[in-house]
Amino acid sequence: MTMSAPQPSERNRILIIKHGAFGDLIQASGALRNLRVGHPTEELVLLTTPAYRRLMTRCPFIDRVIVDARPSIWAVRHHFHLARTLHNERFSRVYDLQKSTRTRLYRRWLLPDVDWYGDKSDKHGGSLRETFAAQLKLAGLDTAHGMPPSVQWMADDMRTYLKEQGVYAPYVVLNIGSAKRHPHKRWPHYAQLTRLLLAHGLSVVTVPGPDEMELASQLPAKRLSRADGFLDWFELAGILREAAFVIGNDTGPTHLASALDCTGIAIFGPHTHSAQTGIETDHFRAVNVPDLAALSAADVLEHLSRLHMLDQRPRSM
Repeated sequence: MTMSAPQPSERNRILIIKHGAFGDLIQASGALRNLRVGHPTEELVLLTTPAYRRLMTRCPFIDRVIVDARPSIWAVRHHFHLARTLHNERFSRVYDLQKSTRTRLYRRWLLPDVDWYGDKSDKHGGSLRETFAAQLKLAGLDTAHGMPPSVQWMADDMRTYLKEQGVYAPYVVLNIGSAKRHPHKRWPHYAQLTRLLLAHGLSVVTVPGPDEMELASQLPAKRLSRADGFLDWFELAGILREAAFVIGNDTGPTHLASALDCTGIAIFGPHTHSAQTGIETDHFRAVNVPDLAALSAADVLEHLSRLHMLDQRPRSM
């Protein structure tokens, strides 16, 4: 007698918590893949913020998304509704990849009787990727499937769009900004670097978000957007994937480029060291400096030359 696969209503449900931010969700993709491999028959449900619902609904490693707007801790009605939602799901296990003060309260007050893996007090050291791996190992899971993380599932095919915009290989993507609350992460010499790259016969593009339009207007580079607004994450991923190489600050799109296995360089100032982020791969490197302003465009070009990135052959479009 053959057994049919369990229906969603019959499957054990596992809750994964990762509210954000964008770069951290990219870093968590490897952990999500490990969780999928480790729990092949369970229903994996992700608790995240409204900003990332559409993004994570597309992730192939999870089955469903629940949204948590994370209002003030005094928003009693919201927390009552969330508590009821989580209780009705009857989760058998929780993996807390956020490990914040808020999620510690969720453990104490919303799901006190569920097996819970991950806490703010955990001290694993290393990069965020390594922290996730250590956390899952403590839960008895194999973590060989998610290092480095891959987010190829995010990338739309943007080749037709690029041709319509007059962008042809080889082109370079500059991730020039950062979240508005992190201006200290922004390297100030992208305009000079753009001119040097153009002199090497490379096309240079930016894909600015709402916080980066003024910065992008200062560069002699092609700005990519839609007539009705900005490109979304999936379109951005498709453009990054086709690039000869990517240069960017310590920001979500740069971490996305690394997880797409792009060639590139990330520029880090004194706010953090790249080793703490896990951004470096065989193809993606980092430059760490104590003073971002003191790092010249010529210095970055020298790094590119030393890593043979200026010798990149055009990718087929």
